[in-house]
Amino acid sequence: MSQVEKATSADGTTIAFEAYGTGPVAVVVGGAFCDRGAFRDLAQALGELGLTGVTYDRRGRGDSGDTQPYAVAREVEDLNAVIAAAGESASPAYAFGASSGGALVVEAIAAGAPIAKGSAIEVPYRSDAWPAPDDYIGTLERFEAAGDREGILRYFNNIVVGMPDEMVEGMKGTPMWDPMLAMTYTVKYDGLCLGGDDQNLPTETLGRVTVPFLSVCSSGTMMPALHDSAVVLADALPDARAVELPGEFHQVPAAVLAPVLADFYRS
Repeated sequence: MSQVEKATSADGTTIAFEAYGTGPVAVVVGGAFCDRGAFRDLAQALGELGLTGVTYDRRGRGDSGDTQPYAVAREVEDLNAVIAAAGESASPAYAFGASSGGALVVEAIAAGAPIAKGSAIEVPYRSDAWPAPDDYIGTLERFEAAGDREGILRYFNNIVVGMPDEMVEGMKGTPMWDPMLAMTYTVKYDGLCLGGDDQNLPTETLGRVTVPFLSVCSSGTMMPALHDSAVVLADALPDARAVELPGEFHQVPAAVLAPVLADFYRS
């Protein structure tokens, strides 16, 4: 396992990351309830393909700090700091975002982050036909004010993901339960990266993402709106294409995904 390294963001926040391999930096940006361990296998696979595969704890997660007040711009600065700490300034850098982590990649590139090519899997931007929950950010903040971490976890999985409550109940007592509870307050951060209460495609922001972009979907994602979000995003970006890869719900195995990403970054 790679040694945990630390980057310092512009506001002084410590961001923990792991880097594997040598070569141009390819950062993996996790989505909701994901710490750096969630994509360690992908970072390692990228590291075996001539890249420096990087996975990190977004602020508020794992070993990273959580300086307040939160702003999406601070997370962009975090990503910039990780890229700078993990690689050399003369080399190109790449970024892959998982789910709502893809929205952060979009925001970072639009803001001028040093990312030569971007990619993401199934960024869940919404539409009039697939609206975000009403008063989404306010609801999360009320749970947070009450100190109800389990309420956030249940709300997200029941209402946002559409998971039956018995499935959520079945997570209790498993090794994933406590780590998920520890990250509940950062679910709001993912919502803000997606646009807050209005999570429709941010067309103005997308227009500023002029670098090549690969938008991935999984063959195992049977929710049509989520599966098709990859094509919707690719169509809205200036220089992008969509690709479907064999996988499970909302994820593609690292052994399948890493070679496709590496080929795209090098092309």
